[in-house]
Amino acid sequence: MTLESPVSHAEPLDAVHLEARLARLRAALDVCPAEVPASLAIPARQALDEVGERLALGVDHTVVALFGGTGSGKSSLFNALTQLQFADVGARRPTTSQAAACSWGDDANALLDFLGVDRERRIRRESLLDASDQDELAGLVLLDVPDYDSVTTAHALQVDRLVPLADILVWVVDPQKYADAALHEGYLRGLGARQEDMLILVNQIDTLPAGGAATLLKDVRGLLTADGLHDVQVLPVSAVRGDNLGRVRQILCDRVAHESNAARTASAELDAITARLRPTAASEAIVPNPAVAQETAASLIRASGAQAVEDSVRTGLARTLPRALARPEPPSRTVVAAARTTWLRQVTDGLPPVWLRSVENAVAAPETLAAQTAEAVGSVSLPGHRAPVVELTWWGGLVLVLVGIIWGAAAAVGGGRVILPAVVLALGVLLVVAAMTLRRSRAREEARRYGAQVRTRVGSVVARGLTSPADGVLGRHRQLQEALGIKVRPERGPGPW
Repeated sequence: MTLESPVSHAEPLDAVHLEARLARLRAALDVCPAEVPASLAIPARQALDEVGERLALGVDHTVVALFGGTGSGKSSLFNALTQLQFADVGARRPTTSQAAACSWGDDANALLDFLGVDRERRIRRESLLDASDQDELAGLVLLDVPDYDSVTTAHALQVDRLVPLADILVWVVDPQKYADAALHEGYLRGLGARQEDMLILVNQIDTLPAGGAATLLKDVRGLLTADGLHDVQVLPVSAVRGDNLGRVRQILCDRVAHESNAARTASAELDAITARLRPTAASEAIVPNPAVAQETAASLIRASGAQAVEDSVRTGLARTLPRALARPEPPSRTVVAAARTTWLRQVTDGLPPVWLRSVENAVAAPETLAAQTAEAVGSVSLPGHRAPVVELTWWGGLVLVLVGIIWGAAAAVGGGRVILPAVVLALGVLLVVAAMTLRRSRAREEARRYGAQVRTRVGSVVARGLTSPADGVLGRHRQLQEALGIKVRPERGPGPW
């Protein structure tokens, strides 16, 4: 008997989780109209609508239906289990003509409307006057179903409709009609797949003589085995005397604590929808390497000649007589297209072809990328050739060197002192060396500043033309993956790759 051990799920199968999963799938389809083909999207949306309609009825209720033939005493059992005198108990003609329902906890009216239970045939155990022992049954909906062997066609139709909708099928039999062919051939033999959701109650056990119960139960189990129902639990009960009603109640409490068939069915349908949509997304996370954007920017910088300009600034400004600085040039479209293709191949690795096309359509074309690169590089100003302070220091030092040499030579020829000329000469050399050092330092700093500005502006071109548009597409793809249950890495923080 497996009524007390339903299949466990990784995620709770309650309305909150199922509705959130449904919303994620709908949102994913909304943001991926071009990537999920209509041949998959349209039936998926229809199936999601059907799941949504079922969820609107509520899946946090467990529907337990009491089925039985005329005179089996299921209405008496209904009253005994609910501890209410609500179901009709017929003395002369013990027949249930309309389904009755008792619900515990949250409002189950929408579900009972769907099940076809008349509003006058419902009662709800939510009163503050109820004993606290009713709390453990919160979420239970107990149905007293019309007799399956009724001569009235409408009664049989109600039974046939409720059998597949109930979470637990409780078949109530009595000592006189437990072998009824209408029960075994009409219902039980076709329910082998639902053994974990079934319970057989042999009612009116109090009417049997001593020792008769064991024989009866043996016969009932033999008939169930012949029906292919080997794992269904059989309990002898008495609605009048109360035999085993506590055990029945505990079984119901245990089952209420787990998910309902409606929840499992909704989850299974969402699983089926997900399985059909999975080929539209990559099977693993697509996480672009941050170095890819940097390498692409470096390729565009080289294509524009900005690297050569930076080198010319570093060497040209360090000379005493500076050379003309190199100038950037419009990058070749062929080189830019090759850099873009390389970027696309690395960023979209692992994506299905339709998503690759979406990324390619979203990013800038080679012509646009080339023009924006040329504009970005051209907007960076080149440094001036001269720095007045450095040049004054250079020429001042050179003059002092010449003065010191001439003065020292004259003093040496005339036999005078050469100390002061030597000091002037040393000061001049010091100023020349300082100027040369300052000139080289300025050349390096100007080259660094120019290169940094170029990299920043070309990096912005790559971000605006490639990275950001691709981020949008990959974000939609990641949303689809998450909706389909494909494990993806946590999203990276803001900023460029």
